[in-house]
Amino acid sequence: MGIKLGMLLVFFAVMVGIGLYCRKHATDVSGFVLGGRSVGPWLTAFAYGTSYFSAVVFVGYAGQFGWKYGIAATWAGIGNAILGSLLAWVVLGRRTRIMTQHLDSATMPEFFGKRFGSRSLKVAASVIIFIFLIPYTASLYNGLSRLFGMAFDIDYSVCVVVMAVLTGVYVIAGGYMATAINDFIQGIIMIFGIVAVIAAVLNSQGGFLAALEGLAQVSDPEVSAAPGVFASFFGPDPLNLLGVVVLTSLGTWGLPQMVQKFYAIKSEKAIDTGTVISTLFAVIVAGGCYFLGGFGRLFSGQIDIAANGYDSVIPTMLSGLPDVLLAVVVVLVLSASMSTLSSLVLTSSSTLTLDLLKDHVWKDMDQKRQVFVMRCLIVVFIAISVVLAIIQYRSNVTFIAQLMGVSWGALAGAFLAPFLFGLYWKRATKAACWTSFLFSTVFMLAVISPLKSVLPALLQSPINAGAFCMVAGLVIVPLVSLCTAKPDRALVEDAFSCYDEKVLVRQSQALGDK
Repeated sequence: MGIKLGMLLVFFAVMVGIGLYCRKHATDVSGFVLGGRSVGPWLTAFAYGTSYFSAVVFVGYAGQFGWKYGIAATWAGIGNAILGSLLAWVVLGRRTRIMTQHLDSATMPEFFGKRFGSRSLKVAASVIIFIFLIPYTASLYNGLSRLFGMAFDIDYSVCVVVMAVLTGVYVIAGGYMATAINDFIQGIIMIFGIVAVIAAVLNSQGGFLAALEGLAQVSDPEVSAAPGVFASFFGPDPLNLLGVVVLTSLGTWGLPQMVQKFYAIKSEKAIDTGTVISTLFAVIVAGGCYFLGGFGRLFSGQIDIAANGYDSVIPTMLSGLPDVLLAVVVVLVLSASMSTLSSLVLTSSSTLTLDLLKDHVWKDMDQKRQVFVMRCLIVVFIAISVVLAIIQYRSNVTFIAQLMGVSWGALAGAFLAPFLFGLYWKRATKAACWTSFLFSTVFMLAVISPLKSVLPALLQSPINAGAFCMVAGLVIVPLVSLCTAKPDRALVEDAFSCYDEKVLVRQSQALGDK
């Protein structure tokens, strides 16, 4: 117990200390929200990765999908690395940084408003973010309950409040720069933690080959009659596994807390280096989480899914670890949760302040007042998420949990295609953006309403429905754009002019004409 408490105290002290140290970077809006657009490749890459993977992935998704698909769940981690990290950086990184600076936009709604010349579009995007990020924020605490109960026998409410307060302190004090530096430290902890945990769990089963052989002996007639299906390449249900891969990988392209990491990139070199680091981080952390979860059925004698749910899979797998490793796991899950929580509350507060309150409710809000309001809203958002998390834990309220499940689908489904086409295609229209916004939010809300029964069976799952909305948006935006009036030529040419500006680079980076 002394080891566990000691590691936690050191961890918390470092996080808060960095927040206080970074106060000098958070004196204006650009510094507080984007770190002055001067964040290097390592910090940006780790900020991206740690915002991507939270306790929801480590405890919830890894346990659930590992149980359902066996070792094939590792494909979700591979998809996260290739599609969710590598291609996201390659396709979005540079163009996002260039155009958002040119348009002087610090948030995703502000980008939509200026790129498509529509204040109402900016407001609508802000409302969607506010509605769907708060429940997602509350979900981050769920993975802590069983692990803290197992390691410390501490009440869940106490864990939630302590984590929320400490996260709030360093985000409020240091803004994005404090978040980025802490994300780097938390990312290092996550990398070493997941490697150590996988090694320990496999060792407890006689090593990798023995564990894989044991998994091949597991059968579940309700899932599949094929022998050894949980140790197979594609698992018992490849189609639904594909939905998981698409939702958890392509979703990063449209999530505001992820895309806004590209706003703060410092230089061209930072993009190249950040792409490699972010991808390797995803391979280790996401690949490791799902790979670990794939062996969950080896512990089926100790797990009652019907009584305790999928969230009990990973904690049960870890319950037999030595105290030192349990302490590492607790810090690992705290790191994953706090890094994502800090990103979400910063995104929520900046969006509400800059895109809704400024100029609409509070006229002529200067820089200092904007930063002050954002800090106040961070407190509000964290408080709301804590209340929601405790209500869900202590009652039988299921609507909150359902809404958390659809938040990724609604946000990424609404924003992915408009943002992508807004960066690359001059013909994209405001009407197409509205259509994408409405289609995804209405469809995902239908999934958690009585209307769910009229949907095809495959799309009644929030996972598949979210993946469908993302892919559908990529069809809806170009179709509606071609069927509606062309956007204002001057507005579009001004937005895309930033890509044509000439810059001077070294011969080693680009060959000259002569």
